[in-house]
Amino acid sequence: MLTIFPIYTNLKNKIISSIENFHTSGELFVAGKRNTIKLFEVDEALTLNIKSFRKPILINRIIYKYFRKSKARRSYEYATVLLKNNIGTPKPIAYSENTDIIGLKDSYYVCEHIFCDLTYRELVETNYPDGENILRQFIHFTYDMHKNGIEFKDHTPGNTLIKNNHDGSYNFYLVDLNRMNFHKEMSFELRMKNLSKITPKKEMITIMSNEYAKVSGEEEEHIFKTMWQFTQDFQYRFHRKKRLKKKLKFWKK
Repeated sequence: MLTIFPIYTNLKNKIISSIENFHTSGELFVAGKRNTIKLFEVDEALTLNIKSFRKPILINRIIYKYFRKSKARRSYEYATVLLKNNIGTPKPIAYSENTDIIGLKDSYYVCEHIFCDLTYRELVETNYPDGENILRQFIHFTYDMHKNGIEFKDHTPGNTLIKNNHDGSYNFYLVDLNRMNFHKEMSFELRMKNLSKITPKKEMITIMSNEYAKVSGEEEEHIFKTMWQFTQDFQYRFHRKKRLKKKLKFWKK
């Protein structure tokens, strides 16, 4: 089954062909352990970004057909919600689900490809030029998301694309969208926790807290203490999990 965003119905044949020949054509963009992303050029103005989700295990095949929306469908629907709320994300174009009597066999999410200048990860890992300005604008972007009750559960360094407008301003685009919650209103703690995975650096948290206080009107010291505590908690769990994985690998040898 293929669902196409109405303004892109003229691309139906191109999308079908790209998905059917996904494993033998297209330009490899991301070869992940779980998912693969390839690019398919339509014309000079549009390149399709097609994400092939890993084939689900048997129980998930059943769940994604009969009880829960697939990751591809969620990505598509969540992207439309983001755009309706003026939150940047690559424009959703289509999603495809292949099923049989048992359940979901495979699925694909199609969106426009954004040629970005960097991801948030570069702000964390390098001394990126104009980094503080980008970071402060990123907080405005995130606060707009929070005001709209959007909890992006994978708000991590690699999932925000950044485009330089070369006038001192930057555009931000969320990717990897299949895990989101939508609220009438987000509590202070939930908003701070939503920023806990974005950087382990205290100096970045300091800047983020300062700017968040400006846009929200909330007390800066309280923002910093809460955001930093959630960040430390997340880092502890993250590194503990890595240590456990290493131990498991060692004992398997």
